[in-house]
Amino acid sequence: MICAALIEAGIPDRPCCLVLDVRMPGESGLDLQKRLWAQGAPLPIVFITGHADVPMSVGAMKCGAVNFLRKPFRDQDLLDAVAEAIRGDVERREKDRDLDDLRRLTSGLTPRERDVLKRVNRGLLNKQIAYELGTAEITVKIHRGSAFRKLKAATPFDLIHKLRLLDLQ
Repeated sequence: MICAALIEAGIPDRPCCLVLDVRMPGESGLDLQKRLWAQGAPLPIVFITGHADVPMSVGAMKCGAVNFLRKPFRDQDLLDAVAEAIRGDVERREKDRDLDDLRRLTSGLTPRERDVLKRVNRGLLNKQIAYELGTAEITVKIHRGSAFRKLKAATPFDLIHKLRLLDLQ
Protein backbone atom coordinates (compact mmCIF):
# COMPACT_ATOMS: atom_id res chain seq x y z
CA MET A 1 0.00 0.00 0.00
CA ILE A 2 0.91 3.66 -0.18
CA CYS A 3 1.67 3.81 3.56
CA ALA A 4 4.17 0.95 3.40
CA ALA A 5 5.77 2.41 0.27
CA LEU A 6 6.17 5.76 2.01
CA ILE A 7 7.86 4.18 5.02
CA GLU A 8 10.14 2.17 2.73
CA ALA A 9 11.06 5.15 0.53
CA GLY A 10 12.23 7.26 3.46
CA ILE A 11 12.25 11.00 3.92
CA PRO A 12 12.52 13.03 0.70
CA ASP A 13 15.64 15.17 0.42
CA ARG A 14 13.70 18.36 -0.27
CA PRO A 15 11.04 20.27 1.69
CA CYS A 16 7.68 18.57 1.61
CA CYS A 17 4.62 17.68 3.64
CA LEU A 18 2.04 14.93 3.81
CA VAL A 19 -1.68 15.49 3.52
CA LEU A 20 -3.39 12.56 5.21
CA ASP A 21 -6.97 11.67 5.90
CA VAL A 22 -7.57 10.34 9.38
CA ARG A 23 -9.54 7.46 7.88
CA MET A 24 -7.71 5.75 5.04
CA PRO A 25 -8.10 2.22 3.73
CA GLY A 26 -5.82 -0.24 5.50
CA GLU A 27 -3.99 2.05 7.89
CA SER A 28 -5.32 5.26 9.38
CA GLY A 29 -3.48 8.51 8.88
CA LEU A 30 -2.93 8.67 12.63
CA ASP A 31 -1.35 5.20 12.65
CA LEU A 32 0.95 6.17 9.78
CA GLN A 33 1.90 9.35 11.64
CA LYS A 34 2.78 7.33 14.74
CA ARG A 35 4.93 4.94 12.70
CA LEU A 36 6.74 7.82 11.02
CA TRP A 37 7.23 9.50 14.40
CA ALA A 38 8.61 6.28 15.92
CA GLN A 39 11.10 5.96 13.05
CA GLY A 40 12.31 9.53 13.52
CA ALA A 41 10.84 10.75 10.23
CA PRO A 42 10.06 14.42 10.89
CA LEU A 43 7.65 14.99 8.02
CA PRO A 44 5.13 17.77 8.56
CA ILE A 45 1.58 16.49 8.23
CA VAL A 46 -1.69 18.22 7.43
CA PHE A 47 -4.64 16.07 8.48
CA ILE A 48 -8.05 16.23 6.88
CA THR A 49 -11.05 14.53 8.39
CA GLY A 50 -14.77 14.49 8.71
CA HIS A 51 -14.57 12.66 12.03
CA ALA A 52 -12.33 14.69 14.33
CA ASP A 53 -12.64 15.26 18.02
CA VAL A 54 -10.45 17.37 20.30
CA PRO A 55 -8.39 14.51 21.82
CA MET A 56 -7.68 13.13 18.34
CA SER A 57 -6.48 16.47 16.99
CA VAL A 58 -4.41 17.20 20.12
CA GLY A 59 -2.74 13.78 19.83
CA ALA A 60 -1.95 14.38 16.17
CA MET A 61 -0.47 17.81 16.93
CA LYS A 62 1.71 16.35 19.69
CA CYS A 63 3.16 13.95 17.14
CA GLY A 64 4.04 16.74 14.74
CA ALA A 65 0.90 17.48 12.73
CA VAL A 66 1.00 21.03 11.43
CA ASN A 67 -2.72 21.44 10.89
CA PHE A 68 -5.99 19.59 11.26
CA LEU A 69 -8.72 20.52 8.76
CA ARG A 70 -12.28 19.38 9.21
CA LYS A 71 -14.29 18.46 6.09
CA PRO A 72 -15.72 20.26 4.31
CA PHE A 73 -12.98 22.87 4.04
CA ARG A 74 -12.19 25.57 1.51
CA ASP A 75 -9.52 24.81 -1.09
CA GLN A 76 -7.64 27.90 0.09
CA ASP A 77 -7.54 26.55 3.65
CA LEU A 78 -5.79 23.42 2.41
CA LEU A 79 -3.38 25.43 0.25
CA ASP A 80 -2.55 27.69 3.21
CA ALA A 81 -2.00 24.69 5.49
CA VAL A 82 0.31 23.01 2.97
CA ALA A 83 2.27 26.25 2.44
CA GLU A 84 2.68 26.64 6.22
CA ALA A 85 3.84 23.03 6.54
CA ILE A 86 6.41 23.41 3.76
CA ARG A 87 7.71 26.70 5.24
CA GLY A 88 8.17 24.89 8.54
CA ASP A 89 9.98 22.02 6.82
CA VAL A 90 12.32 24.47 5.07
CA GLU A 91 13.15 26.07 8.44
CA ARG A 92 13.68 22.68 10.11
CA ARG A 93 15.99 21.52 7.35
CA GLU A 94 18.02 24.76 7.56
CA LYS A 95 18.38 24.34 11.33
CA ASP A 96 19.41 20.70 10.89
CA ARG A 97 21.98 21.70 8.26
CA ASP A 98 23.36 24.48 10.50
CA LEU A 99 23.61 22.08 13.43
CA ASP A 100 25.39 19.48 11.26
CA ASP A 101 27.86 22.17 10.13
CA LEU A 102 28.44 23.19 13.73
CA ARG A 103 29.04 19.58 14.76
CA ARG A 104 31.63 19.27 11.98
CA LEU A 105 33.38 22.39 13.29
CA THR A 106 33.47 21.01 16.84
CA SER A 107 35.23 17.88 15.62
CA GLY A 108 38.30 20.10 15.15
CA LEU A 109 38.39 21.17 18.80
CA THR A 110 41.11 19.85 21.08
CA PRO A 111 40.11 18.15 24.35
CA ARG A 112 41.38 21.18 26.29
CA GLU A 113 39.35 23.58 24.13
CA ARG A 114 36.29 21.45 24.88
CA ASP A 115 37.06 21.60 28.61
CA VAL A 116 37.28 25.39 28.43
CA LEU A 117 34.10 25.72 26.36
CA LYS A 118 32.11 23.54 28.74
CA ARG A 119 32.99 25.96 31.51
CA VAL A 120 32.31 29.01 29.34
CA ASN A 121 28.87 27.53 28.70
CA ARG A 122 28.35 27.29 32.47
CA GLY A 123 29.06 31.03 32.70
CA LEU A 124 32.46 30.83 34.37
CA LEU A 125 35.01 33.61 33.99
CA ASN A 126 38.48 32.91 32.56
CA LYS A 127 39.98 33.14 36.05
CA GLN A 128 37.50 30.58 37.40
CA ILE A 129 38.11 28.26 34.46
CA ALA A 130 41.88 28.51 35.00
CA TYR A 131 41.44 27.61 38.67
CA GLU A 132 39.21 24.60 37.87
CA LEU A 133 41.59 23.32 35.20
CA GLY A 134 44.73 24.07 37.20
CA THR A 135 46.23 26.25 34.49
CA ALA A 136 47.09 29.90 33.88
CA GLU A 137 44.40 32.39 32.91
CA ILE A 138 46.35 33.31 29.75
CA THR A 139 46.24 29.64 28.70
CA VAL A 140 42.46 29.66 29.11
CA LYS A 141 42.27 32.82 26.97
CA ILE A 142 44.34 31.15 24.26
CA HIS A 143 42.15 28.02 24.21
CA ARG A 144 38.99 30.11 24.29
CA GLY A 145 40.21 32.28 21.39
CA SER A 146 41.22 29.26 19.36
CA ALA A 147 37.81 27.62 19.91
CA PHE A 148 36.13 30.94 19.06
CA ARG A 149 37.86 30.93 15.66
CA LYS A 150 37.30 27.21 15.00
CA LEU A 151 33.57 27.55 15.67
CA LYS A 152 33.45 30.69 13.50
CA ALA A 153 31.74 32.64 16.25
CA ALA A 154 31.13 36.28 15.31
CA THR A 155 30.66 37.52 18.89
CA PRO A 156 30.88 36.11 22.42
CA PHE A 157 27.07 35.91 22.39
CA ASP A 158 27.26 33.90 19.15
CA LEU A 159 29.73 31.51 20.80
CA ILE A 160 27.38 30.95 23.74
CA HIS A 161 24.45 30.45 21.35
CA LYS A 162 26.41 27.81 19.43
CA LEU A 163 27.44 26.05 22.64
CA ARG A 164 23.82 25.92 23.76
CA LEU A 165 22.73 24.52 20.39
CA LEU A 166 25.33 21.80 20.79
CA ASP A 167 24.30 21.28 24.41
CA LEU A 168 27.99 21.22 25.30
CA GLN A 169 28.10 20.55 29.03
